[in-house]
Amino acid sequence: MSALAENPWLFGGLAGVLGLLIGSFLNVVIYRLPRMMQRQWAIDATQILAEPEVRAELQLPSDVARAVDSSLSALGAALQKLPALGIATPRSRCPSCGHPISALENIPVLSWISLKGRCRACKARISARYPLVEAAVGGLFALAALQFGATPQAAASLVLIGLCVAMTLIDADTLLLPDVLTLPLLWIGILIAAAGWGFATLPASVLGAAGGYAAFWSIGTLFRVVRGIEGMGAGDYKLLAALGAWFGWSALLPIVLLSAGVGSIVGVGLMLAGRATALSRLPFGVYLAPAGIIMLFFGPRLVALVLPGVH
Repeated sequence: MSALAENPWLFGGLAGVLGLLIGSFLNVVIYRLPRMMQRQWAIDATQILAEPEVRAELQLPSDVARAVDSSLSALGAALQKLPALGIATPRSRCPSCGHPISALENIPVLSWISLKGRCRACKARISARYPLVEAAVGGLFALAALQFGATPQAAASLVLIGLCVAMTLIDADTLLLPDVLTLPLLWIGILIAAAGWGFATLPASVLGAAGGYAAFWSIGTLFRVVRGIEGMGAGDYKLLAALGAWFGWSALLPIVLLSAGVGSIVGVGLMLAGRATALSRLPFGVYLAPAGIIMLFFGPRLVALVLPGVH
């Protein structure tokens, strides 16, 4: 560790290489985790609807009950026939032809370039998002290592970056912010604050978590009461709570303002690209998670700018 502390550029380079590898792993998480959740929801739904107590509560007419039984049976059989899906299994394959991705075809960034963005077997296009995610995570890891040095804060920052990148793209793709990502981020923020390794004191961390959740929950509830529709998902409440846990209560307003700024930049970009209709489906987590990464690097200056006199 002392050698890395004395050679910050070496530490930054190693962190960048680690980031490339983590970015490749995150591409798998981003693609598979929502699908794993959706499968589990379907399984849970069939089991719940088969419960006698639920059937009795629904008071379905006999013909409807028979139709539901038939549908549940068919759905259960279809779910059982699906191949196993996890983060580590099955091995990555081309979605177009099923060609297994070899180790040489899975080198971050370089493999995509050498394959010219196409599957080796069927020549179908491979999205440029894969190498972009790998490069982005690698660059952010390197920057974090250079900024924080060989310290516990550097290790913590890599966790924050990885989870925020994954949540940004999952939310953009599926409108989901999985609890399996938001809740660990929240508890890690509180734990590192308790250990003195974080970016806020423990009291500020706890207040930030509680205040972040309460703020967005209040806005979402008010919107639902006034408009009669959901204006914000519970995942957004948990993500702001998690960022509050990491950076403390004083960071909440700067984070929300940053999110609005990121949203404005994305909106202008979409309008210039002729894709303004996409604005209607972009969830807030797409802006909130990047704001957390920006806060990681510029937090104290942003808090001083937005809330002068607050420490």
